[in-house]
Amino acid sequence: MYVGLITVRTESSRLNRKCLLKLDKKKTVIEHIVLRSLNSGITPIICTTNKKSDKILVEIANKLKVNFFCGSEKNKIKRWYDCCMFYKLKNFHTIDADDLYFDPLSVKKSLRILKKINYDIIHPSTASRIGGASEGYSFSKKGIRRLYNSLNDYKFKKINTFDTEMIDEFVKKANLKEHKLKGQNYEIKKNIRLTLDYLEDFKLFKIIYQKFGTYEKRKKINLFLKKNKKYLQINFFKNKLWDLKQKNFMMPKSK
Repeated sequence: MYVGLITVRTESSRLNRKCLLKLDKKKTVIEHIVLRSLNSGITPIICTTNKKSDKILVEIANKLKVNFFCGSEKNKIKRWYDCCMFYKLKNFHTIDADDLYFDPLSVKKSLRILKKINYDIIHPSTASRIGGASEGYSFSKKGIRRLYNSLNDYKFKKINTFDTEMIDEFVKKANLKEHKLKGQNYEIKKNIRLTLDYLEDFKLFKIIYQKFGTYEKRKKINLFLKKNKKYLQINFFKNKLWDLKQKNFMMPKSK
C-alpha cells in the first residue's frame, strides 16, 4: 500500500486559506489533492493541525471518506511522526498540499526504493526541488522516529511551536540512511514553478486545471508546458522570493 500524508493547514503567511481556493465551482485545492491521490492508488491521510481554523479540513476529510490527523501546527516533523505512530504506518510519503500536480509515478517510485533498500528517507529529485514539485519525501517508520528524536538536540521550550518548516538541516543532523530520488526523464529541469504560494501560482494552476482537470499524468502536463513556455512566465519570478525565505531560515542551536 502507498500512503501519502497530505501536509496542509488553512493559515498561510503568503496566501491565506490557499488550500480552500476553488479550482471550479465545486472543487477546492485540498479536494483536488485528495482525489488525485485516490485516483492514482495512493491512500491519502489529511495531516493537519489542532487549530480551530483547520477543523474545516477534518470536515472535508469526512466528506471525502478519507482519514485525517490533527497535530502540531509548526512542528511538521512531530506532526508526521505522531500521525505515523497513530496509524501504525510502516512508511509514508509526504504530499504537500501546495503541490497540486504532484506526480504519482514519482511518489510510488520513491516509496518502492525506500522499502527495497531499507532507507530511512528518500529525498525529492533535483527537478522537483527547483520548482517542479513532483514529489516530497518518503520516510520509513524508523526514519521518522530517528528524525523526531533528534530534535532533542536543539534548545526549544515548546515542541509544538518549534518551527521545522525547512526540514533539510534537521535531516542532516539526524544521521539518517538517505537517498536522493532520480527524477523522471520527462521532468522540466529549469524555469518552472508548480507550487502554490502566491496568486500568480494559482493563476497558472487554473490554466492547467481548465485544460487537464485533476487526474492527468505529469508527463502530459509537462509536455504541454514545454510547448507553451509563456505560461511558465506567469509565476516563475516568484521563485526568487521563495529562495530568499529558505536562505533566511535560521537553525536553532544544539544543546
